[in-house]
Amino acid sequence: MPTVDVSISAGKEAVSVPWMSTLCRDFNVQVRIAKANVDTDFGWLQLKLDGPVEEIQRAVAWLMTTGMHIQSEQRAVGVS
Repeated sequence: MPTVDVSISAGKEAVSVPWMSTLCRDFNVQVRIAKANVDTDFGWLQLKLDGPVEEIQRAVAWLMTTGMHIQSEQRAVGVS
């Protein structure tokens, strides 16, 4: 199954929004949290997104619309 590593950092506005539940519910991807540190005013996460390439692309594109800083850790989708 294709996997993409994504780093996310979020300010105070995004920390309180349930974007993770939207990501899991609205996209056909499995979300694994590799590392995270979230407080009331700032947070960062390292996620692994598993699923069909098209769904991973849709999920990452949606994440970019949330106002959080999104960085893909690789340019190509890996298969694990």
